[in-house]
Amino acid sequence: MKRNEIIKIFKALGNERRFLIVKHILAQKELTVSKISELIHLSFKSTSRHLLVLKNANLVVSRQTDLNNFYSLNREYVKDFLKFIQT
Repeated sequence: MKRNEIIKIFKALGNERRFLIVKHILAQKELTVSKISELIHLSFKSTSRHLLVLKNANLVVSRQTDLNNFYSLNREYVKDFLKFIQT
């Protein structure tokens, strides 16, 4: 794992809202943008922006079905990150 990837992850998780998003996704396995925005009490548009930051840091992945985007944790990438910081 490269240094810039690690910095991007820490920056993404350094925001309280994004940290909460990851926490909720981890607990539920997969959530829609609407459900996440409801859980963290933030507008749909702001939630989408936070999810984009998390996606750019490779922490979450998305899949689209009809009109909904479902977000889940990028488990393999997070697993690699955790291994890296433990060494």
